[in-house]
Amino acid sequence: MKRVLIFLALLLSIVGKVIADEGMWLPLLLADKQADMQKNGMKITAEDIYSANKSSLKDAVVLFGRGCTGEFVSAEGLLLTNHHCGYGSIVRHSTVEHDYLTNGFWAKNKQEELPCAGMSVTLLVYMKDVTKEVLQGVGDNISEEEREKLIERNIAAIRKKATEGTHYEAVIKPFYYGNQYFMYVNEVFNDVRLVGAPPSNIGKFGGDTDNWMWPRHTGDFSMFRVYADKDNKPAGYSEDNVPYVPKRHLRINLKGAKEGDFTFVFGYPGTTKQFLTSDAVDFVQNMDDPIRIKLRTIRLDVYNRAMNESPAQRLRYASQVASVANGWKKWQGEVRGLKRLNAVDKKKAFERDFESWAADKEMYRNVLPMMRETYSAIRGLNLQYTYLSEAVLVSDLMHRAKQLSALVDYAKKGELDKANLEKTITEGYAELQKHYSNDYANHRRVDKEIFIRTMSVFYNDYAKDKYAWLKDIVVKQYDNNPEAYFDKVYENSLLSNPAKAEKILKNFKAKQIKKLENDPAIELFANIWNQYAEKDRFTLAALDTKLDSLYRVYVDGIMKKDTKKEFYPDANLTLRVAYGNIKTYEPKDGIEYKAFSTIEGIMEKENPEIYDYVVEKKLKDLYLAKDYGPYANEKGEMPVAFIASNHTTGGNSGSPVLDANGDLIGINFDRNWEGTMSDVMYDPSQCRNISLDIRYCLFIIDKFAGAKHLVDEMTIVK
Repeated sequence: MKRVLIFLALLLSIVGKVIADEGMWLPLLLADKQADMQKNGMKITAEDIYSANKSSLKDAVVLFGRGCTGEFVSAEGLLLTNHHCGYGSIVRHSTVEHDYLTNGFWAKNKQEELPCAGMSVTLLVYMKDVTKEVLQGVGDNISEEEREKLIERNIAAIRKKATEGTHYEAVIKPFYYGNQYFMYVNEVFNDVRLVGAPPSNIGKFGGDTDNWMWPRHTGDFSMFRVYADKDNKPAGYSEDNVPYVPKRHLRINLKGAKEGDFTFVFGYPGTTKQFLTSDAVDFVQNMDDPIRIKLRTIRLDVYNRAMNESPAQRLRYASQVASVANGWKKWQGEVRGLKRLNAVDKKKAFERDFESWAADKEMYRNVLPMMRETYSAIRGLNLQYTYLSEAVLVSDLMHRAKQLSALVDYAKKGELDKANLEKTITEGYAELQKHYSNDYANHRRVDKEIFIRTMSVFYNDYAKDKYAWLKDIVVKQYDNNPEAYFDKVYENSLLSNPAKAEKILKNFKAKQIKKLENDPAIELFANIWNQYAEKDRFTLAALDTKLDSLYRVYVDGIMKKDTKKEFYPDANLTLRVAYGNIKTYEPKDGIEYKAFSTIEGIMEKENPEIYDYVVEKKLKDLYLAKDYGPYANEKGEMPVAFIASNHTTGGNSGSPVLDANGDLIGINFDRNWEGTMSDVMYDPSQCRNISLDIRYCLFIIDKFAGAKHLVDEMTIVK
């Protein structure tokens, strides 16, 4: 019996290694993974996924905006992404009279589709390993500064050669901290139009409470269409443009998938840092993340109270809250996950092993001691940057102070002449006036509270020991009460007072520059910022450069030490493939989460008293009638979402989740909270990506919205 148990344990360990959970693989090099992917259920080839010479799945996947993914689902440029990726566009088209964010939007025809100014999608034409060309002339004996300058020149020449005489754009990015370089040649389309979006009570069901959590019941999708000129090439917005015809659009599998099925995610993951040393992980876990969480908690408290006051306030702060809350909750899960994994100690153990291997290798033996020394020097500067980004620069008052402080500085240095200074400030006031005219009294109250509370944390937790001049003011003039000081700054600044601002800024004269310089908010910002801008940021940049060069050596050593291991490069917003399978997990002892959620969970969560859990009447009617059309599963249930073991991160939002045949079964929209530390350290037992079931997406479009004409555009596999 004992022998049987040992055999079973061994078998399970082997099986556990068969399915690749961790990894974000380059599509160009996917041939190396093909055998493993097919072994685990994939029925297509690597060339079916990526090919530079013929139509492949990569032609259906785009970088949506600056940090999401989207996919073509029709031959007429119809594109799916997440609701939260389209959020900004939906908000910009929403008013109190036409509240598309709350009520949803569905274009009945192409003429009703709404242009999205500033939105773009980027489509990969081909990628290429250009390491040899980028590093041409780079030797071991040149300085880091010389190295960077030479690489920049080489990159510029390579990009020029690749795009000359074409409408393409080229991006070259480093991998493995500069040990390898790849070029991405792209088409960028700037005529993107909103086609459809469910109401918030579907697209954001569960709100911030459910964000990063499983089980999930959010219909997180929106629809856009990409337009091109009559030659099917990128063009700026024009009424003459026509729907873009992609080389490939995704087929949709209405059968869905079941537990254990092979899946892969094809998209643009943003940032991972798997090679971080123990010092860096310790900083993230015990300093950086906790500070950011604390300061964002304050902002969310203020915003949420304001949003509950009126529909107008809710629209005003919806995007800010979504943005602030996303990182806030993610970092909480990250801290929890890193502690549970004992990540710092595991990194230290790995480093001891590395140093033992490197002891007799001149190139590598000193790299970790030098990294520890550098991290010791950079820690305080990184802490300063955290406070600046999460406390000083989060209020509108400080944003405006930063802008005017820069102009004052340029004028003092003679970098902006009298005429240009006056013109720039006067024109800037026109924009500021719009800001003042939009229910400014309420916003001023909100912004003031954020300013006072975040700046007080900044002072108490950091600044009083860093800035002697600030401590002197607070202690001597305000009886050691920072809140009183920051209240005074806000009240006395012309930037928080429309009448004062108009008097000085509307028709600005250069002779008034002193009044700006002495404004309490501008003066406060300048005194804080200048220490960073004139000294600390250069020190920080130099140390960052040094760290990058050390990581380049360290990662090279890691890969030479373990030649049998396959290493994937960190995510950097380039196209990747992650594969795994639909899989349950156990977040705590005695608890197992199933792999699928259904509409039943929506009804269980329904709470008319809580905005995020209000269920749309029509959705409830469809549920009660079990009117799911052809989108129900084999049990007659309406599936909503599912989890799988594909390795994803920010940027993968909106990515297509594909089955063994390369057909669309879901839209990736989140990770589980227990697995958010995967950007730093992956845990196959806990890390899961959360995806919207494509059947729920089509059900909402067809049965709820009555927009079956959009479904009819798609290629359905039954």
